[in-house]
Formats: sequence, C-alpha cells, structure tokens
Amino acid sequence: MLRHTLCLLCALALCQTATAYSPATRQDKADGQDFVSVKDGRFCRRGKDYSFVGTNFWYGPILASEGQGGDRPRLKRELDAMQKAGIRNLRILAGAEGSDKRLTHIRPILQPSPGEYNDTLLRGLDFLIDELERRDMTAVIYLNNAWEWSGGFGAYLEWADEGEAPEPSDWQAFLDYHCRFVQNAKAMELATRHAERIVSRINSITGKPYTQSPAIMAWELANEPRPFSRRPEVKEAFLSWAQQLARRIKALDPNHLVTTGSEGYFGCECDMTLFRRLHTLPEIDYACLHLWPHTWGWMGKFVSPMPEARRVNGSDGTARGFQSACEESRKYIEAACNALKGSGRPVVIEEFGYPRDGYATTATSSTAHRNAYYAYIFRQAQNFKELSGCNFWGWGGEAQPLHNRWHPADPYTCDPNHEEQGLYSVFRTDYGTLKAVSRAAQALYDKKQALQ
Repeated sequence: MLRHTLCLLCALALCQTATAYSPATRQDKADGQDFVSVKDGRFCRRGKDYSFVGTNFWYGPILASEGQGGDRPRLKRELDAMQKAGIRNLRILAGAEGSDKRLTHIRPILQPSPGEYNDTLLRGLDFLIDELERRDMTAVIYLNNAWEWSGGFGAYLEWADEGEAPEPSDWQAFLDYHCRFVQNAKAMELATRHAERIVSRINSITGKPYTQSPAIMAWELANEPRPFSRRPEVKEAFLSWAQQLARRIKALDPNHLVTTGSEGYFGCECDMTLFRRLHTLPEIDYACLHLWPHTWGWMGKFVSPMPEARRVNGSDGTARGFQSACEESRKYIEAACNALKGSGRPVVIEEFGYPRDGYATTATSSTAHRNAYYAYIFRQAQNFKELSGCNFWGWGGEAQPLHNRWHPADPYTCDPNHEEQGLYSVFRTDYGTLKAVSRAAQALYDKKQALQ
C-alpha cells in the first residue's frame, strides 16, 4: 500500500450479529474440497460459494513469532475478534527484505541478505497458518512488495547491483529505478527463489507442507506490482515476469490459487488492456484491485495527514469529499469488472482504506465518514456479480498507537512505519466500523444460506 496507508449497545449488537461464526475444528488432513477454487467466475469451497469479507493483517507473522515484535496471546485474541466480526480471510505478508537502515522499513526483517532468513519469523508464519486452520479461516499471502516499506523490488534491485534505491519523495528517480525490476534477470531470480522457499515450506508446527494447508487461499505475486513505466517494452516485461513467476508457483503448488496483487487501473499504468491481459493469463486465477480515495485525490486535493499540514490547509476534506470518494470508487470498480467480462475471473477488492475523521489517529476519534464509506463498498459486493471478496485496510485490533510514526517496541497497528499510526487502522473500539463489517459478513452468510 502506498500513501504520502462507544457504546455498550453497539458492542453487544456486534457480538449478536456474529453468532453465526464459530471456530471450526482443524482438520489434520485436507482434501480437494478444503481448498478454495474458482468455478463459473466465483470462488468455491466445499461445494459452496466462498464470497468473503476480510481484512489486511500484514504483520500477522511477526505477531505470531516468539522473537522481536512477537505476541502470541495478542495474536490469538485478534484472530478471535476478527472471527466474531465475520472476517474470514486475511491478507498477510511473507516478506521484508534488505537493510533496516531505512527508518521507514518494517521490523524485524525476514531476509536481511539473499538466502539468509530469520527462522524465528518463519516459525511465526507457521504458527499463524496453524491458528488459521484451527479457526477455518483463510489467508492470501503476498511474496514481494513493489514499495520500499518492506524492501521489495528495491531490495532485490540493490542485491542485483543496481545501486541504492531512491526514496519515493524523489518520485521520478523512484520510477526510473523500480521499473528495472522486471528487466533485471538477477533481481527477478532472487525474488523467485524467495517465493519458491515460502511456497514449498513444511510447517514446523503441523508437519504439513504449505501446499497441503486449507488455510492458504492464494499466493500473491507481490503487493501492488506495477511496471513503473508506460513504455511498451516495460509493460511486456512486466507481463512476462508475472506469468513466469505464477507458472513457477503453480508448478510447486497446484492446490492453491494465484493472483497478482495489482491495484487495478493505476497499478497497470492507467491501461485497462494491460489489466485484462494480466488477469487473464492462464496462470492467474482471479483479479484484484485496491481503492485509496484520499491518496488518489478523489476527496479533493491531496492533503498530507501531518498535523502541520492540516493547520495550514484548515480543512480535513472528509465531509466535502465523501460523495466524490464513493462515486469514483464505483466507477473504478465498474471499469475493472467490465474489463474482465467473459473471463471467468472473480474480482476481489483486497485493499480499501478511508482515513479517520479529521485525519485523526487516536483510537477514540470519530470514524463516521469511514463507516459510511465501508458500508458503501460492501454494498458494491452485492451490486457487482464479479466481486467475490472485500478486504479492508486494515486490522489494528487492540493496539494503541504510541507515536505519530512507528518506533521499535511500539504495538503494530496496520499502518506501515512510514505512515501515521492509526490513520487507517480499525481498532476493536471502532464499533461503528466493525458494525459495518459484521453486517456485510452477515449479509453474505444469509445469502449463501438462502441458496443452499
């Protein structure tokens, strides 16, 4: 994700709404029915529709570890709270590469140098997958990142002797550098080796290969991969990279789905032909898109969420921009669905975020506009038959931000280190937001019950 991303009665209502969701007993051996598949343009699991409401939880494997940043009791509480709200799918990161010298880089780092791994974090991923199996929840696991906050493309390019990656603040230099990823054979090979290592891993807790885990819904090539250039030869190189990596993942793991991690129109350099070509590759099972109305200027001119900028601007922009955010989001979704008509590919809105009112960050601040925006996006899942899932950004749970930016030893929210902590996070005290989430999950559940 790139971004420069109460009353007791409400709580009781939320719990009552969630009674349809209860932990399932983990199966020791999965069969084909336990894996999510695609049938007639929809997700299917155990012979039934598998539409879902989910969330982003990139830091889950860190929280699940026994090392730096780990807190397994909190992890279990968070998973239980998500399940009670009807959240059944998590989008998590199996990455973090390169040096921690950058203040914006998440910590701890999984792969500090090529092929060198933090085994404690890998066991954390094992633990998280086991806990998801116990709850009959699923995860989409992304294996790389186009952006610098976890290393990603930039780290692999540095390892491939392309020099130091520039900061996004120098945007043109950032584009010129990162577009080399899909043109650099060494960088791509290093990233492919990482993907192979994760996909072929054997879980140290369950003793099962990841390829046999029913908790894994899909492997994702990267978080928000893009060509970073509109030059035709770079777009072709981007398509080739996506196809080759997806093909390799499929060869290692024929049981699980593969998707791209694309933002959609913007992630395909404003080229919907590229969007369709990317998501109709034979090795890609479904399409995804992201929605960031504030960052993309749909709420009016982008305003930095930093307090000093708010004072200068004198407006939070949320009330004025809410209607525009909804209208532009609908058009963005419609364009993606239209581009994929006849392809048989489901579509997932796997990231969508909306700032707290007034760009506040405290867990007690108002979220009225965000609640309404969430409800609007969830309604689109009912309106567009191609949409089969929605993952909001992101789960902050019981965390309480301690600083404007994340510091080591601070609790993880879902806002990466370079962003204001709490701006987009959904905390367990955000009863209005969770009510919208739970209602959407219940609507999907009721719809499926009626079809059975």
